[in-house]
Amino acid sequence: MSKPTTRAARPRSGQAHRILLLAPILALLGGCVFQKVQPWERDLLAEPEMQLVPDAQEQALDEHVYFSKEAPHGGEGVGGGGCGCN
Repeated sequence: MSKPTTRAARPRSGQAHRILLLAPILALLGGCVFQKVQPWERDLLAEPEMQLVPDAQEQALDEHVYFSKEAPHGGEGVGGGGCGCN
């Protein structure tokens, strides 16, 4: 069996590679579209349900527990190694 000699008879692997490379890039760029928040929409985004942690007391407790466990490693951005000295 001989190799295809005409250009039309050869597989277009280069074009397929370009498509496979460009498709995810275009999908990522298309997903990064930024839509500006309008002034009348800001009150909806400021509602407690839209917060990462809607309960302020729960967030304070979580931060306290995190700081208590991570204190020997430097904690929450403060000096010292958990020994109480700064």
